[in-house]
Amino acid sequence: MAGTPSTPVDGPTPDSAAHPGEQAAPDPIRLLAIRDTALSLDEVFRAVGEDAAGGTALFVGTVRNHDGGADVDALGYSCHPTADAELRRVAERVVAKFPVRALAAVHRVGDLAVGDLAVVVAVSCPHRGEAFDACRMLIDDLKHEVPIWKHQKFSDGAEEWVGA
Repeated sequence: MAGTPSTPVDGPTPDSAAHPGEQAAPDPIRLLAIRDTALSLDEVFRAVGEDAAGGTALFVGTVRNHDGGADVDALGYSCHPTADAELRRVAERVVAKFPVRALAAVHRVGDLAVGDLAVVVAVSCPHRGEAFDACRMLIDDLKHEVPIWKHQKFSDGAEEWVGA
């Protein structure tokens, strides 16, 4: 009926589900890296730019100044030689579960200071809900499954390995 507001949806409608933009892209993994240089939000955001995506979710993990009630001065990340392959496996699993149009993930290794970017992930999907869910799965699975370890240095001189 003319003049009747449409019901907002966050997913394909029956009429739109067949459109190619509602489907996963043929090769949506655009950027995967583990590197010892500073990370760039712009690089990751550009990597997931996609005309068919109605939603892009981006997560940025930074080095915070505390953990477990103790002040953190700095930390370092190191990784196993299989980390790149495990990161790809995680990304492929996200792509298999959601209609991903574009995906990017970069993690830093080496010594970092408080405030530095440690990890940046982003996912573009046809709709925002899918993008949020896919991005959440990407960062959660990356943190749980990719063999990257954190060595924290506390203000009181104590040190701790996390994920090892």
